[in-house]
Amino acid sequence: MKLSLRIFLLLVLPFAASAQNPDVVKKHAQIVANALLTGDYQTVVANTYPKAVELAGGKTKMLQMISTGLSQMKQQGFAFEKVSIGTPGKFYKAGKEIHCLVPETIIMKMKEGRFQGNSNLLAVSSDQGKSWTFLDLNNGSINAVDQLFPNFNHSLVIPKPQKPVKL
Repeated sequence: MKLSLRIFLLLVLPFAASAQNPDVVKKHAQIVANALLTGDYQTVVANTYPKAVELAGGKTKMLQMISTGLSQMKQQGFAFEKVSIGTPGKFYKAGKEIHCLVPETIIMKMKEGRFQGNSNLLAVSSDQGKSWTFLDLNNGSINAVDQLFPNFNHSLVIPKPQKPVKL
């Protein structure tokens, strides 16, 4: 009995992370994207990976930083026009978490014209895929991945961010 349970666990557990539903991840990521477009920064912060929020000084400080930064950018003619969420990539087990990359395309307007930026969100679940939080993968956050995720699975390769392209 014990041997058959061990065999079952050895065969099934490695696939537990791959059994996640990409549609659920995409739906959660779209909620965050919509919140960004509508200026609902509380929802953005609430769906940001908790350790990143903590490193930013907590929810209140992070909310203030986002609000202030985007307000200043808006005064200079910057505006988000559209955020599209792509199909999540492969799921990776990372300690007690599950990680995957979620591609996003952002169309923004600036004084210089309209631009398209392509990047990724790192989707993180600590409850076997029932809920997800996200980390925007920019140069700063990519450099902090090992600090934020001590059990990060380096089989998940994070592409370098691309510079926005003028439309």
